[in-house]
This record gives sequence, structure tokens and C-alpha cells, in this order.
Amino acid sequence: MTIAPTLQKYMDKQGIRYKLVPHEPTLSALGSAHAGHIPSDRLAKAVVLNDGGRYKLAVLPASHHLQLSDLRTELGHEIHLATEPEAAEVFPDCALGAVPPVGACYGLDVIIDTSIDQQQELYFEGGDHATLVHVNGAEFARLNPQAQHGSFSART
Repeated sequence: MTIAPTLQKYMDKQGIRYKLVPHEPTLSALGSAHAGHIPSDRLAKAVVLNDGGRYKLAVLPASHHLQLSDLRTELGHEIHLATEPEAAEVFPDCALGAVPPVGACYGLDVIIDTSIDQQQELYFEGGDHATLVHVNGAEFARLNPQAQHGSFSART
């Protein structure tokens, strides 16, 4: 049961109160929600985006799909999904597909879907496929203090 060293150092430095929740290894955020017995609306997943050579994170519930056209409208410009090699380069201490939805510690801008704002407690991948991080909504907001908020996802 571990989390990415970059994430752990950042959370400890910020004084974030969190708990680690181990679960059976999974291959997706939705799978992690099921394995951890967590409502999928409460699991925040991160999608790595390529914003003209700079990277950004979109954060949305595991129960939702990213609507790229809506995200482009929110941002006001063209943006694309990052490739797996790009994501691996930006998150060198994380397993592919287990990127934490915390941009500040990796030097990334973040946009959070407004459906996340409604949650009083959240879980998210901590950098591997077998550990979730559990925080309350206020602590999650502290993890991404400069985040933009918008509506760019739809329930699956």
C-alpha cells in the first residue's frame, strides 16, 4: 500500500489529512471504485491533457466520461488527450492509468468538473492500481487551490 512519493511529499507539506485505502489491483478508476466499495461518483479520476505542448489535468468522477468538446468550450481553445508516453513522462513515479488528480505537485494546471464540487468526501488513485487516497471535500479543494472549475463530463 503506497502512493507516489511526489504526491505524498506534497500532501504532507500541505498538512492534508488523508487515509490510504488498499484494494485489489484494478485497471480503471471505475474498477477501483468497485474494488474499494466506494460510490463511483466519489472517486475522482484524472485525465492528462496536451494543451499545445503543455500538460494539464481534467478531474471528473469515475462514474462520468470526459466530453472533450465541452472541455474545449470551457477552456476556449483546442486541447487533446495526452498519449500514454506523455503521461508517463509527466508522472514518472505513477503507474500508467493511476495518475492522481492533483496537479500542483507536478506543476500542472487543473480543471475540475463541477460534479466533483458536490462531494463531501472523495477518493482518488494515489499512483498505483491498488491504493486509493481518501480525503474530505475541503481537503481535496486544498490539493488543487488554483483549479479552474467547469462542466465537461457526462454520466456513463
